[in-house]
Amino acid sequence: MSDMITADLVDLDLSADTKQAAARSLAERMVALGRVTDLEGFLADVAAREAQMPTGLDGGIGIPHCRSEHVVEPTLAFGRSAAGIDFGATDGPADLIFLIAAPAGADDAHLKILSSLARRLMNGEFTSALRAVDDAAAAAALIRGDETAGEAMAGTAGAKGSATGTKGAAATAEGALAQAAGAPEDTAATPGAASSGAAAGGRAPAPDASADPADAVAQDSTAPDGSDAKEPESAPEPGVAPGAPDASAAVASGERPFRIVAVTSCPTGIAHTYMAAESLENAGREAGVEVVVETQGSAGFTRLDPAVIAAADGVIFAHDVPVRDKDRFTGKPVVDVGVKAGINRPGELITEVRAKAARGEATAAPVPGGTPVERAGEAGEGYGTKLRKWLMSGVSYMVPFVAAGGLLIALGFAIGGYEINKAPSVMDHFVWTQADSWAALLFQIGGVAFAFLVPVLAGYIAYGMADRPGLVPGFVGGSIALTINAGFLGGLAAGLIAGGVVMAIQKVRIPAALRGIMPVVVIPLISSAVVGFLMFVVIGKPIATAQKGMTDWLNGLTGTNAVLLGALLGLMMCFDLGGPVNKVAYTFATAGIAVSNPSDSAMKIMAAVMAAGMVPPLAMALATTVRGKLFTRTERENGKAAWVLGASFISEGAIPFAAADPLRVIPSSMVGGALTGALSMVFGATLRAPHGGIFVVPLIGNPFLYLIAIAAGVCVTTTLVVGLKALRRPVPGVAAGEAGEGGAAEPADRKQPVAA
Repeated sequence: MSDMITADLVDLDLSADTKQAAARSLAERMVALGRVTDLEGFLADVAAREAQMPTGLDGGIGIPHCRSEHVVEPTLAFGRSAAGIDFGATDGPADLIFLIAAPAGADDAHLKILSSLARRLMNGEFTSALRAVDDAAAAAALIRGDETAGEAMAGTAGAKGSATGTKGAAATAEGALAQAAGAPEDTAATPGAASSGAAAGGRAPAPDASADPADAVAQDSTAPDGSDAKEPESAPEPGVAPGAPDASAAVASGERPFRIVAVTSCPTGIAHTYMAAESLENAGREAGVEVVVETQGSAGFTRLDPAVIAAADGVIFAHDVPVRDKDRFTGKPVVDVGVKAGINRPGELITEVRAKAARGEATAAPVPGGTPVERAGEAGEGYGTKLRKWLMSGVSYMVPFVAAGGLLIALGFAIGGYEINKAPSVMDHFVWTQADSWAALLFQIGGVAFAFLVPVLAGYIAYGMADRPGLVPGFVGGSIALTINAGFLGGLAAGLIAGGVVMAIQKVRIPAALRGIMPVVVIPLISSAVVGFLMFVVIGKPIATAQKGMTDWLNGLTGTNAVLLGALLGLMMCFDLGGPVNKVAYTFATAGIAVSNPSDSAMKIMAAVMAAGMVPPLAMALATTVRGKLFTRTERENGKAAWVLGASFISEGAIPFAAADPLRVIPSSMVGGALTGALSMVFGATLRAPHGGIFVVPLIGNPFLYLIAIAAGVCVTTTLVVGLKALRRPVPGVAAGEAGEGGAAEPADRKQPVAA
């Protein structure tokens, strides 16, 4: 890690008060060293990663991180905050902040180094040393691994002469945390006093400095209320279920300990993946349980030995992206949670999987919840919820094809004109120096990408229902839907039918001798035949007729009907800001242009949908600019990022505002979105590209009026949000002198809700 962090990338007195400001401060150090080429672009990537899932961890750690094309080489910056910064952790602000910048194509060696750091963050001695070190070079050496935590602590103690326990950045880790918890200023931490919770990455109060180190873990036996406190021995072992046999006792008696295999993964695959693994392994050691973890991170992964899986008594999945080859764990008790649960409460997960094993619970083939859209542990979900997840699975895999194909086709039209769809195949005619040849090439590549849309939609709906066995009949059914002109409606039906057929086949009892060929031969053969028969002979023609009727209706939309449709789509786009309703409107629009020659009405619908989706984040950005005093510091920082997100047609940029104040933000956004959608229809704006925001304005028909429609919706939403927020009652306990930058007054108690 010697080339990843230096003293210049360390700030032991980080003065930022928000996570956005902290990321900016540390990123500026990277820019100064030439590690990052575009500060704003990199920060936008960090914000996008943060929007997926907060990067705060229990124990006072914040790890904002991302992959970005603006990063020259893998880089790590470290900041220490005396006041603490909210990164979304359940136990409060973070005082140790690590900004990890990975290039879009980071090599495995560097990612393995970063994974090593992530594991060390779960070590209490390491984090304590980082809180105690008072020299940037020493902190960098500690993070690089050039210096051990013990050496760093010894060096700090030698430089100071003795620990005084006074407040400040030079306080020892436990002392600083004790002060934050309200301990007297004349107390100091005693080495070795960290509890097992601190060793797992948590923060523990420090005992009195005068106590003997050997007795440091024995706290005052008198509870705060004066009653006798319980003896430490009465606390249950971490990860041990009540009434469960003591694992350590089993080991002492020669019995085999409980064995768990686990898989951890996160969207970026840089930090959370490895921290969850370390946390589970630490909790397993404390509970006397054998835990073996497979980390499915960016640096690749090594599959667990099948013999280890076979010998396991239980399985823990701590993941935010699909577990690869999940069927390997069939027949085991499974606990399926998000990756942060693996970091923050590993003991509870071990307890849960042991309890399931004790009850004899085991997954059947295929693993329930073994798809990206349906996890175990969500008992009681209705069929409506499951259906929505299955459909969203297909849509999520289809959207990249829509974006790639649509933008390529749009670029082809932009370069070669609208007659480019009549150009001969570039296999027969391509002139390197002619723009029309390049336009035809882009158009034809985009057309090939579009040809995958319906099969991919159907295939991954079936995958969401039945995992990998559903892919073959799903793709076959989707291709048949294209063949018979059943379009997207046919693809939806084919995917649901394929998934249902595979699930039905899997319920049939099969002799053990035939189970090996089921997923490779029997299931694809039978399911494809059944789906093909139904699509060709039974339901294909009615669906094709319905698809044609809907297309004709869209082509006939004029006047009031078109305006009402634009308003309705605008309302849907702004209702849940990237959620299911938003995706229904977006999918409806992209379905219309997902052909080589879409109708004028379909392109108007696409334009209205994209315009309306840009309104909420742009309006929130404008509102925080013109009336910043109505918003918190954090919201004003989010407002800066919302400019870029809104301009890029990322509706999710308004989610932080909607989550904090839904009754004002969502209705205001819906009004502005409906106005923009209606005006876009009135102005006759058209769009062949399914994404891109202002960056595809040259591809829009009537672009000037289109921008006016967006501006009108943004102004209306901004006016409504500002007006509604100005009418709310003042928050008790906020003095005028507490106003922050821009005059915004923060609530005296941040945990108290703002009055509605």
